Amino acid sequence: MTGASPERAHLRADCASCVGLCCVVPAFAASADFAIDKKAGTPCPNLQTDSRCRIHERLRADGFRGCTVYDCFGAGQTVSQVTFGGRDWRDDRATAVQMFAVFPVMRDLHELLWYLAEALDLEPARPIHAALARTYDDVDALTHLAPDALAGVDVDAVREPANVLLRRASELARAASGISGPDRRGADLVGARLAGTDLRGAVLRGAGLIGADLRDADLRSADLTGADLRGADLRGANLVGALFVTQAQLDAATGDAATHLPAGRTRPSHWDAGSIAPLAGR
Repeated sequence: MTGASPERAHLRADCASCVGLCCVVPAFAASADFAIDKKAGTPCPNLQTDSRCRIHERLRADGFRGCTVYDCFGAGQTVSQVTFGGRDWRDDRATAVQMFAVFPVMRDLHELLWYLAEALDLEPARPIHAALARTYDDVDALTHLAPDALAGVDVDAVREPANVLLRRASELARAASGISGPDRRGADLVGARLAGTDLRGAVLRGAGLIGADLRDADLRSADLTGADLRGADLRGANLVGALFVTQAQLDAATGDAATHLPAGRTRPSHWDAGSIAPLAGR
């Protein structure tokens, strides 16, 4: 790669090419996000033999909201079709054990690739595009390892130097916006009343914003890497130019037609319908 933004089709989930790994590998507990308990490596009772979910169209209504906001970043189809060449975990126990060990590693690597690709899209981060591209290629190479080698990858060790570059990309992008917002990285903002707050250029990396009131908040150029937006109220909020916002973060939040999204993101189907408010005067 030469610093140009990479093709990202393989970083988007293609459930039709997966063998239902996200419905088998993770564990979950009965909660507001899941209607039942499920052990790791145990198929969800809603998973059919064709690897499709029998309640896919009504997951939220049936108490499986957590499933609707999960994103494997394309790891499922890569493990299914590339790493294991179309084999299924149902084929035999040995295959299942290997696939279940590889999937979480692949998912973390694909997520990291997504963030690196996002950084390569940032024009202000051009001074470090070459370093970002090299790191992208190094991480991508790991995703092509054989199953045993892939399962043994130390993801934290891979992520650490990449995060240094991602933080620098964020700094460059926010500096270019001309606005230096508050640094609230890792902050506990659960249920915080932030309606109408000016958070332009804020650093909210890893912040806990569960149930936070962000109605009409200005989040332009804010860094939302890994921020927990479950149940956050984004109605009327302005996220144009917000950095490293995943679709899953938006899917986990509440918004409406007046919520302004970053480029490339789509309005979740469960948000209120209606016309989009104009940006003028915001």
